[in-house]
Amino acid sequence: MRFVSWNVNGIRAAIRKGIDGYFDSIDADVWMLQEVRCLPEQLPKGWTWPEGYDVHLHSAQKKGYSGVTTLSRLPITSTSTGMGGRIDENDTEGRIIVSNHEGFTCINTYLPSGSNKEERQAFKEGWMDEWRTFLKPYLDLSTPVIVCGDLNIAHTEDDIWNPKGNAKSSGFLPHERAWFTDLLSDGWRDVFREHVGEGEKIFSWWSNRGQARAKDRGWRIDYFLLNEAAAARFESIRIERQGGLDVSDHAPVILDLKD
Repeated sequence: MRFVSWNVNGIRAAIRKGIDGYFDSIDADVWMLQEVRCLPEQLPKGWTWPEGYDVHLHSAQKKGYSGVTTLSRLPITSTSTGMGGRIDENDTEGRIIVSNHEGFTCINTYLPSGSNKEERQAFKEGWMDEWRTFLKPYLDLSTPVIVCGDLNIAHTEDDIWNPKGNAKSSGFLPHERAWFTDLLSDGWRDVFREHVGEGEKIFSWWSNRGQARAKDRGWRIDYFLLNEAAAARFESIRIERQGGLDVSDHAPVILDLKD
C-alpha cells in the first residue's frame, strides 16, 4: 500500500503547475494533502479529482487558508474532522481529517505555524498539547495507524540546514523539539529518520527566499508517524524532491507498507 503526504501550498495553484501528473506517476492508494486553501466550490471549473478515489475535503472557514484533503482508492468506512479540544474546538482552520479504512486508520494533520508571532505561537503550542493527547488512544490499536502531515517542527539538528542560526525560530525552538521527543516517547515511530539514520540531512520544505532550493537549505517538517502495528509493515519511505518542487515549496513524502 502506498501513502503520500504533501503540503501542496494551494491546490488551485498546484493544479496549474501540473499536480495531476503526480497523481498518475506516484500512483498512491491514499493521498493526504495539507494547505489545500480551497472550498469545494472554488475548484477550477471542469477540473475533477483523480478518478477512482473517495475524496474528503476539510476546508478552513477562512477562504484561501489552511485546509486538508484525503483521497483514497481503498474503502473508507468513516471519517471525522478535528479533535474536539479547547483550542479551535470545531477545527475551523481545517487541520485534521481522520479516515477509518478496512484494516487501518489515517490521521491527516496540518499543525499550525507559529509564524514568529506571539499569539500564533501560543495557539500552536496549545494545539500541540491537545493533539498529542488526542493521538494517544490510537497507539493502543492492534490495527495500523498512519499519522502524517506538515507538522511545522524540525525535530533534530539533522532536520534543518542551519540549526544554530534557527535556534530562536518558530519550528525549531528548544521546547518544540522537546515536545516532539516526548511525542516519539509515547510510542510513535518516525520511520523516515529510522530508515535513513542519524547524520543524514534530507529536507522536505525550502523557503522561496535566498536560493534555498538551489543550495538545499531546507527543513524536514513533513512526517509519517506510525504505531507499532503500522511500523511492522514498513517497506520503504522517501522524500520526492525531484519534480515535486515544481508544484509546491514542499516535496511529497511517499510511504510504502506491505499489504
